[in-house]
Amino acid sequence: MENYILNEKQQQEALTLYAQNVELESYQAELVKLQQHVEKKKLRLIVLFEGRDAAGKGSVIGSVSRYMNPKHYRIIALGKPTEQERSQWYFQRYVKHFPHSGEILLFDRSWYNRAMVESVFGFCTQREYDVFMKNVMPFEEALVEDGIILVKLYFSVTKQKQAFRFEERRTDPLRQWKLSEIDLQAQSMWDQFSDAKYKMLQQTNHEAAPWHIVRSNDKHKARMETMKLILSQVEYDGKNENLLYEKDIKTVFSVEQELRLMDKQQAKSL
Repeated sequence: MENYILNEKQQQEALTLYAQNVELESYQAELVKLQQHVEKKKLRLIVLFEGRDAAGKGSVIGSVSRYMNPKHYRIIALGKPTEQERSQWYFQRYVKHFPHSGEILLFDRSWYNRAMVESVFGFCTQREYDVFMKNVMPFEEALVEDGIILVKLYFSVTKQKQAFRFEERRTDPLRQWKLSEIDLQAQSMWDQFSDAKYKMLQQTNHEAAPWHIVRSNDKHKARMETMKLILSQVEYDGKNENLLYEKDIKTVFSVEQELRLMDKQQAKSL
């Protein structure tokens, strides 16, 4: 094996990464306990990961699921709907993947595609959008009433950080597969996505399934806070009481806080 000599900067980066991984492992161990509890009690847990392109959803999902038993969780990332799916009830293509008892499901984008990507790029009609916005809360309320634990996460990244990550994808041969045609338009359509985000958060936040906003410029903090949020949804056996579960108020926001911030940013730009 070839030996490599790291410079001072590389050494510091390696040490930082190691420390971050060690910090995450304590919460990942708790997620394993949570998964075992879900299996034992025959619960059903669905976690939605939403946000702009390059918001870090995929890497967070990877960290959350890293040590889970693959027999009892699934990651669902659906592609473009087929013609047959387009002729069906909109939620049908998602419902057919729903968890059975004792299973955890992680949606890498979800039915909220209609509220964001589809509406911004014109992949759905105005009527289809309006019907979705009218029906999504009753749909989710029915899921929760049926016993499903539903957690909705929105990962919020700045325009500058998104541009930086797109450039990383463009220049890194290991990441180029992540860069899509839609990604290339995301920066120029930033304001349209912001408008869609505002409407979605404002109109689909409800008591049965509230949104949790996670700042994701710092991927490590986003991973940590996501794990805390998921762990807070279920009381499980063997919980490590020595860990800090309180949310970081600089990373996790309520919908009300996020909308106020967006209003302020909009006022400044006028």
